[in-house]
Amino acid sequence: MAFSVTAILIAFYVLILIIFKKELHTVNRLLTCNTCLASILYCLVQFIDYIYLLIITWDTDDQSCRWRAYFSYMSLISIIYSYVLQIISRFFFINLYEKYRWLISFKSHIYLILFGWIIILALPLPSIITNDIYFRPNELCWVLSDHILHSYYINIAYYIIPILLIIIFSILIMKRIYSYRKTTTIQRAKKRRDRDSEIFRNIIISFGIYFLGGIPYMIDQFIDSPFTYSFGVVTVTLAVNLEKLFIIYLDRDIRNIIKNYFYQTQTRVIPITLNPTFTAR
Repeated sequence: MAFSVTAILIAFYVLILIIFKKELHTVNRLLTCNTCLASILYCLVQFIDYIYLLIITWDTDDQSCRWRAYFSYMSLISIIYSYVLQIISRFFFINLYEKYRWLISFKSHIYLILFGWIIILALPLPSIITNDIYFRPNELCWVLSDHILHSYYINIAYYIIPILLIIIFSILIMKRIYSYRKTTTIQRAKKRRDRDSEIFRNIIISFGIYFLGGIPYMIDQFIDSPFTYSFGVVTVTLAVNLEKLFIIYLDRDIRNIIKNYFYQTQTRVIPITLNPTFTAR
């Protein structure tokens, strides 16, 4: 729970910073805001799940349990699919920019985000339209591994497909970056490609942190252990914390704004005494 609270605070801070600083209003940071919202949603859902587990113990309804499972899975995949959207956006910028410039507009990315959330809301629907999830005392609501078809669906739709998409788009982007480095000689174009490469690198690092935190979740789909599921909740929430801190560290503009803020707050004007009766500030 503590990790959930800190992750929410950090994500809110990044979100508010991007919203209120006009110089941060870029397409890339629009997608960063989307990832922050997904992270906040995930942490809130996990917080509520543990409140039901530890405090609201009288709610033993199976359908209520299915809805909690739906929101748990939906919030979980919202993070990983938000990274898929970020990679697709980089693919637009790096691979398709010259032919289809409309793809890099704010409007196109808003449609991309809306399409992503339609998928995110639709994928966990089997949690509430099947009877594979039911209330079990002192346990969180999730699909047991003996429901083989549903378990395979979770692994494929929630993990394998988005990870494969990220890998495929990453390979295409890296090939394009490599070819441009060999052929581009104009300084202006080089700076733009270097900037795109830096953003792409930051996305991969952030996703890598989240992916490592989600490994216990994936293991749980095969061994069906309450320990690995609970441990997975903790590691994913911890990964969300680390990933948000890395966003602050890796994004040069956000990092500089925060550094300047703390520098200004720590700088104090010291009074200078000119004579016994006059003090200048």
